[in-house]
Amino acid sequence: MAYGLRNLARVSAVNTERETVLLDRDDVERTLSRIAHEIIEGNPDLDSLALIGIHTRGVPLAQRLRRRIADFTGREVALGQLDITFYRDDVHVRGREAPQHAQPLVRASKLDFGLDGMTCVLVDDVLYTGRTIRAAVEALFDYGRPARVQLAVLADRGHRELPIRPDYVGKNFPTHRDERIQVQLVEVDEIDQVVLRSEREDSRGPQGP
Repeated sequence: MAYGLRNLARVSAVNTERETVLLDRDDVERTLSRIAHEIIEGNPDLDSLALIGIHTRGVPLAQRLRRRIADFTGREVALGQLDITFYRDDVHVRGREAPQHAQPLVRASKLDFGLDGMTCVLVDDVLYTGRTIRAAVEALFDYGRPARVQLAVLADRGHRELPIRPDYVGKNFPTHRDERIQVQLVEVDEIDQVVLRSEREDSRGPQGP
């Protein structure tokens, strides 16, 4: 009986991570081409259109969309990049005190054109709770007053906490809270793909007497 209890005590749960490729390189290319076409259809006046990538992976996505729009129309639209670090509601710094939690890396915003009267398409990789986009809209209006703000994302994983909906979405991927959608791009990760990562608990049996 004692031997059985000792073995039972050795049964433990360990976390393992599974990875599933949802979009490969060709899928990503096709999806971006479709989004570019939809942006063109939704914005006939390309002279007043700007693509603004949200750091980090939203920036190369915006650059790719701009190239596709130029290929399809022969017109180059305005391009910018936006850092939202200090607009996030999970960044906490009080006075001169050090932050209590690890803080995101600060990158440069670059908007070399006037926003007033423009249609600004915010570009990001994954839409989740909506808090990143809320911060991006707040940051954007510190630079000017665009006529319209639209949103383009490569992947929408659901679980919204704010009333935010994309105008252009590559793919919808319903997920559980313990799952993550990760967009990987050549410019940052040296590979183009979208993967689903999920954690699960595995029961490990007796490891010997």
